[in-house]
Amino acid sequence: MRTKAVFYHAGCPVCVDAEQMIADAIDPERFEVEVVHLGETKDRIGEAESAGVKSVPALVLGEHPYHINFGASIADLK
Repeated sequence: MRTKAVFYHAGCPVCVDAEQMIADAIDPERFEVEVVHLGETKDRIGEAESAGVKSVPALVLGEHPYHINFGASIADLK
């Protein structure tokens, strides 16, 4: 069974670069990767917050959030 990996971002240059470098590097045999652009899908901000995301870009592997760089805080996306 593959672990779910969700990459949350807001579309800024830092986020897009992180998406290309990190999300694309994840082994698809081990992880089911979903990319969520919170600037376009604001209805998923609550989901990101519940997963522990404080800023984007962030990658949530299973139940563990990893903040990659600071592009924007979740509060700024609301």
